[in-house]
Amino acid sequence: MARLPKSIQKVIDEFSRLPGIGPKSASRIAFYLLSKPTDDIRQLSESVAKLKENLHTCTKCYNYGESDPCEICQANDRDHSSICVVEEPLDVMALERAGFKGMYHVIGGVISPIAGVSADDLRIRELIDRVRAESDTIEEVIMATNPTLEGEATAVFIGEQLQNLKIKITRLARGLPIGGDLEYADELTLSRSLEGRKEV
Repeated sequence: MARLPKSIQKVIDEFSRLPGIGPKSASRIAFYLLSKPTDDIRQLSESVAKLKENLHTCTKCYNYGESDPCEICQANDRDHSSICVVEEPLDVMALERAGFKGMYHVIGGVISPIAGVSADDLRIRELIDRVRAESDTIEEVIMATNPTLEGEATAVFIGEQLQNLKIKITRLARGLPIGGDLEYADELTLSRSLEGRKEV
């Protein structure tokens, strides 16, 4: 079997290290790039090389931004009375696409004893300090951790830490996806759907 040139194989190996990209996808990307003009490839490589140069971690919400505080934290047209607690910066993008107009706090993961991650490894203390410092403005903290055992446990832990601060603590609703069938839904999803039911 013919072997690929080393320069192509190295690119495939590097792309294969990225999350969600296997060897086949990496090969497709590598050969797609070979079909593009050299300037396009150079522009892509320069963008990747400079990815971290202009980015900062916001010292207020811990999202990525090109300034500190980030663009969202500086915006006057957002609802500063609500903070949405998320696990990772990618979650901020999802909520922005959904039209959320409040503020964010990125905790950097979830509590997971199996993985050796405790509450002290996350930005939970920073969240509590922030809510205390802005208690005259903040009215609601929305827990938007993922619907996993660790995500649920993390949301409960944070809720317990905030319960004495006299603010509204909510959790994103869980339920059936649009177009889903009841017969294929698991018990937890169905029970969450029943709990979050609304009047029609």
